[in-house]
Amino acid sequence: MSVAVEHRHVEVNGVRLHIAEQGEGPLVLLLHGFPECWYSWRHQFAPLAAAGYRVVAPDQRGYARSDQPGDIAAYSLLHLTGDVIGLIHALGEERAVVVGHDWGAPVAWTTALLRPDVVRAVAGLSVPHVPRGAEPPLPRLRALLGDGFYQQYFQEPGVADAELAQDPAATFRSLLSGSSGDSPATDPPRPWVVPEGATLLDTMREPKELPEWLTEEDVRVFAREYAHHGSRAFTGGLNWYRNIDRNWELLAPFDGRGIEVPALYVSGDRDLVRGFPGMDQVLSSLDRILPGLTRSITLPGCGHWTQQERPEEVNAALLEFLAAVPRP
Repeated sequence: MSVAVEHRHVEVNGVRLHIAEQGEGPLVLLLHGFPECWYSWRHQFAPLAAAGYRVVAPDQRGYARSDQPGDIAAYSLLHLTGDVIGLIHALGEERAVVVGHDWGAPVAWTTALLRPDVVRAVAGLSVPHVPRGAEPPLPRLRALLGDGFYQQYFQEPGVADAELAQDPAATFRSLLSGSSGDSPATDPPRPWVVPEGATLLDTMREPKELPEWLTEEDVRVFAREYAHHGSRAFTGGLNWYRNIDRNWELLAPFDGRGIEVPALYVSGDRDLVRGFPGMDQVLSSLDRILPGLTRSITLPGCGHWTQQERPEEVNAALLEFLAAVPRP
């Protein structure tokens, strides 16, 4: 009989992180994205644990049951990768395989980039590793997509925060459905842009029916997990976006450094990330960007929520990848 997912808190770098864990064996760390939490990996715990891995999914800093520092500057990639390294050590481990989805993917890629001595292998879902560019990202994206591009829209503290927190359950229904492969808006995938005079959720209305992979109970769990921070339920995650250009500055010393460890990339062909400017060139260059890339998998008809929309295919890919990584 498999052991249930267990929950506890771990102190890391002065921040109290909530973690969900199951299984014993080599550590596999699962990093969620926005707007998500540990529950995004609900379909991965049991299969990975049954295969002999210790599976740990934290609520990353600012999210759900974890602490939410008040300073926007406390959400840089250096803080987030520091949390990953600190968590691995706090769990009594020296090394781990790190898997990330959405924002969790850049955290996973960057941790592997900076600490290949700790990260045994790395997998990214949805968001590929994008090498540091010659200029800050947001001004370039603003020039191409305007002020309504969602990452630009997120920059003003309090605006998106209030919209998303007004009715968290409705927010999760809208965003999870609207960015999935079941939404007409993702065929073909294109960047999320808010028209002038509209609000964020005007662009992704609540669906009349949820897609098959998402239940009302799932929505209730996400909303309940986010209730811990009240009106600031989404602020921690939004603060990650408010560090995008700062991350570009902070990572300057590592410009040109590559990711050396074994890598896996999985995405859906209807993922909105594929519509970002320049993403086609990135995806076509993954072998060069990731010398240790073992596989790049594209899931037909899958949208942004890779491991939730297509759990069986994602689990199979992860298990095959993990099996090829030498055990510590």
